[in-house]
Amino acid sequence: MSDKTIFRIILSISAFVVIAVVILNQKILPRPEITPSFVFFLPKLNAMINGTCSVLLLLSFYFIRKKQVSIHKKINIAAFILSSLFLVFYIIYHWMANETSFPANNPLRPVYLVILISHIILAAVVLPLILISFHRGLKMQVEKHKKIVRWSFPIWLYVTITGVIVYLMISPYYSF
Repeated sequence: MSDKTIFRIILSISAFVVIAVVILNQKILPRPEITPSFVFFLPKLNAMINGTCSVLLLLSFYFIRKKQVSIHKKINIAAFILSSLFLVFYIIYHWMANETSFPANNPLRPVYLVILISHIILAAVVLPLILISFHRGLKMQVEKHKKIVRWSFPIWLYVTITGVIVYLMISPYYSF
């Protein structure tokens, strides 16, 4: 497949994910009458996945600096798989569970909203960057890979770290 075709596939996947998340936030899809109990564990699981991805991304950075490409590649594949699982669990949770709001009277609300909004925007932006980075890395297009990773790595790391922070800030207000 040509790079142009891969790029179109990446943009299609990214657009699909963003549209799915928007649809979930609009509560358009019918929800089950009774929320399965496993759904209530998903926010904590997603925070653990995000935390693990943060560590994996830092380890990946360490190993590429040591020129250990094989370990770097394996760690990134693990981080990619975990982030993909996160996305599936995120979609399931936001489809099946009620929305939890950070209290309006909490003095930390502006901080929470800045972190949350930046997290959401950058999560949408980073998805195609990650997919392009993976394509170029797996194809061993090292120079092209380096150029995109200069952007995708810090954004992905920020998104995984702020995902944990958002969970820690909102978790006391879950009603389950």
